[in-house]
Order: sequence, then structure tokens, then C-alpha cells
Amino acid sequence: MDVNVYSRRKDRDSEEEDDLDTRTSERMKSRSFLPRYSADVLHRLQSKGKGGNTMLYMVAGIFAFGIFLTVVNIYELRKVQVDSGPEEKSGRRKQHVVCVWGKNQKTGYLKHVYNVFERIGYSIGTDRNVWDVLWSHDYPFKEFESQIRNLQPHQKVNHFPGTGYITNKVNLATSDIWFIPKAFKMPQDKPLLLKYSGEHPQKMWVQKSNNHRGIKIKKISDLDLSSGGTFVQEFVDKPFLIDRRKFDIGIYTTLTSIDPLRVYILDSEVLIRFCPQDYYPFDPENVDKYVVGDDYTPTWQMPSLKNIYEQNAHTHKETISTYLRQHGRNDTKLWDDIRQAIMEVYLSKEPNLIGAAKSYKSTRNFFEMVRFDFVVDEDLHIYLMEVNMSPNLSSGHFSQNKLLYEQVVFNLLSLVGVARGVTNSIYQSYTDEINMQVSSKDVQVFTETCLSPKCQRSCEDMECQLCEKCLTFDMRLTLQLAYMEHVDRRNCRRVFPPPMTQTEAKSWQESKDTLYMKSLNTKNKLMHRWFRGKCIMDPSWCQ
Repeated sequence: MDVNVYSRRKDRDSEEEDDLDTRTSERMKSRSFLPRYSADVLHRLQSKGKGGNTMLYMVAGIFAFGIFLTVVNIYELRKVQVDSGPEEKSGRRKQHVVCVWGKNQKTGYLKHVYNVFERIGYSIGTDRNVWDVLWSHDYPFKEFESQIRNLQPHQKVNHFPGTGYITNKVNLATSDIWFIPKAFKMPQDKPLLLKYSGEHPQKMWVQKSNNHRGIKIKKISDLDLSSGGTFVQEFVDKPFLIDRRKFDIGIYTTLTSIDPLRVYILDSEVLIRFCPQDYYPFDPENVDKYVVGDDYTPTWQMPSLKNIYEQNAHTHKETISTYLRQHGRNDTKLWDDIRQAIMEVYLSKEPNLIGAAKSYKSTRNFFEMVRFDFVVDEDLHIYLMEVNMSPNLSSGHFSQNKLLYEQVVFNLLSLVGVARGVTNSIYQSYTDEINMQVSSKDVQVFTETCLSPKCQRSCEDMECQLCEKCLTFDMRLTLQLAYMEHVDRRNCRRVFPPPMTQTEAKSWQESKDTLYMKSLNTKNKLMHRWFRGKCIMDPSWCQ
């Protein structure tokens, strides 16, 4: 900081303290007239002899009360100095501020979001221009365009530019990824659909749009193949059933960074929703048999799951895992497949996200939690049906979901540093705040490699680019943020860079990288390598 600026600020702070002391002194003088007046009266009464004893006691009482008032006054004013003085000098607000934005909030659908923010010490802001965190239920980049283009380093927004490439149902369904049921965009893919359906006459089809309403199995001849903005998707038949009901699995997933990519899931819990009616006997006219809607059947109402979930107080995830194990199914493979699928979606869409974010000063202000919805067939193969932006967090329909939704929000806010509790100051640089929590020493990996002659001479080799002498300011900050995410993740676990065992990390050979690893961009390779280095040093970093 410039010395003159610092000197002027110091003088201003001294003047403010002197002014406050002067005001304190004046208020004390105005309040201390009572003891001086009482002493004068006491002297005159003493000169009158015994007849003034009663009056003497009265005045003594008044005198004592006056002293008490003076002491209280001093305490209160000093408290004002302590409370307000440093706040004025440092520019700190007593509380962080969150701006919660969404339509029709009177219905209470964001109640649990408010609850969590208040519990972690945030005040609810009413000024859309003054906030530390913007939580918007809707996509905020038009409504808050000027604010988002001028974000300060400490400000956070709960959406990423370009996530429509993932959450838009048409874009996702037509991505041609192995775990997404085959889909055709209308009307341009009509010839391809007719050809494919002719080759697979046993397939059933549903027509969908972005609003996800009115889904129903139809024959190809009954579909509207000229309807723009829709897609026709293969129906997943022979689903895995529990108590004769079809269900889906919702995975709460958070994107914290792009270029390099970092993605996490809430690993401790999932959302399980069952269809309202039994799947068999199958009737394509009865959508309650195969479509999970708002009036789904919850876990605690399923006969085979109720004891595990309610009486034994397990999570939705552990309830499903226990049921699968009891029936000889591999629950570990199911969750591994889901994590792999989520990773592949983000890797395939990251170039789109990077392109959408180019017009913003930094992407470090953004994070986004979505929900991936999967169904499984009778062989436990997974199928990704959709990714929900701003997934439902209201327990208005099922009050029992209150705990789930508040844990989802709290784990998310902890992961992205919003619930960390470090107070920002307008006179304190964002870098200082980060260094206090994680310094350059905390992010060092591969010590022997960095001490080798090759890395001492040059930073050209990728093996050397994580060494202290080769780290750019931008990459160092990236590693520090990744470090804090790992420390603050609570029940979240990393999906990308992918988890590994310490044995795998130690035996990794760069020359035998998989095709997938070789396809990563440079920053993603470095991010993957850094987590591997941390895993070698400490097994808690492997997952």
C-alpha cells in the first residue's frame, strides 16, 4: 500500500477516534452533574447538625445512584467505541449478506435456503447491488447482468455461465453419450429417427420438451415429428423394481471450477423417488406406472425400505444400497457408474462452458449445484434422464425431506467456501485472506521431482509446472482454492479429477496414461496430477 495513502488513512482513523472521545467526554460531563450537586448539598446539610440526618441519608442515596449512572454511562460509551470504532476503521460489515432471488417466494419454496444462510451467520439483503452471495433460483445472467460483470473477488453467484449445455434437456439428450437413452431432435433428425425405429421395431418412444411435461409412450406414427424444440427419446423398459415400483435416483452435483474442471457430488445422500403405481401389468396409457412426477411415492412408504430408512435411521442412499446387497446386487458398481457418467458429462460439455464464460472477468466467482436424475434397468445399467438446474429444495410436499434439503444446501455452501466464516474487509486483499487459510507451502507436491536438475533448470516439462519456481500466480491461486474445497467439503466427494487409491497414485506412470487422460487439456492434466501428488502424501486426499 502507498505510504501516503496509509498515512492519510491513519490520520483519518485518529481524527475519528478523537472525535468519538470528545463526544464521550461531553456526554459524561452532562451526565455527571448529579454527583457534584449532591456533594454540595451534603456539605450544607452537615453544617445544620442532627436535624438534617434524614435529609443526609436521602442525599447520600442520590449521590450513590449518581455514581452508578456514571459508571454505566462510561461502560456503554466504551462499548460503543469498541463495537463501532474498529468497524469504521476496517470497513467490515458485521455480517455477510446474501441476496436470494426467485419468483413467487411467498410460497416458501426457498425457505430451507434462507434457513441455512441465517444459521451460518448471513443477513438477508434487500439491495440487489449489495451482497456477498447471490442465490438465484432462475438463471441470473440477464436479470443481474451489470452486477455480475463487475463482481468483486469475494462475491459468489450460484450459477455458471453456459450450464444450459448440461441442464437443457434437448442439448443433453442428443449428446450421444453411452448412458443417455438414444434421442433425436425434431424436426431435423426425423429421417434418422424413422430409419432407426424401422431397424428396431420393438423399441418404445417418448416425446419430450424442456418443460418435461406431458411425457407419454407413443407409437412412432402418433408422435409429432414436426414439433420444433422437442426430441424423441427411446423409452427404458425392463426397469429395476423395488416392491414392483419403478424409481429414479437424484444425485446432487456441484461444479466449482472450469479450466481446470472440478466437480463434486454429495456422497452421503441421494433423492429416491418411486412411481405412484406398480409397473406391472404395464399400461402405456397410465403414466403413473412409469413416470416419476411431483406426486411420487417416497422411500418411507415403500414396504421393503421403511424399516431400513425409518426404524434404523439410515439415509436414502444407504437404504437403497442395503436393499441391493440383500438381493445379491453390486451397489458399489452402481455408484461408481453414476460417478463416471457425471464426470463424462462435464468433460464433454466443458469446452462449451469455457466459451460461455469468456466474456466474464473471472469464473472463480461462480459455482452451481444441479441434480442428475438416473433410472436403472433390471441389470442395474444406469441411464441419465435429465439434469435439473435449481433442483427442488422445498419440503412443502413432503415435510420429511426438510433434513435432506438443508443438508444439501449446507454441504454445498461449505464446499464453495460460503460457510467458511472468514470475514472479508474492503482494506484486506482477497489474496491475504486465502494465504491465511492455505499458503504456497500447503500446495507443494512431488518434492523429489521439483528438486531434480531437470526442474531446477527449466519449467518446460509438465512434470515441473507444479513446482514452486514454475507456478504462475493464476495456477497457484487455483491450487489454493482446490485445497480449501477439499478441506471444507464435508460430505461432498470429488468426481473430477477422479478419485484414486494411494497405491494407484504411487504406481501411476505418465507414459501409460489412458486415452481419456491424454484427451484432457493442459490445466485439467495439471489439476489431476496435483491431486495425485496430494494423494501420495496423504491418503485423505485420494477420494
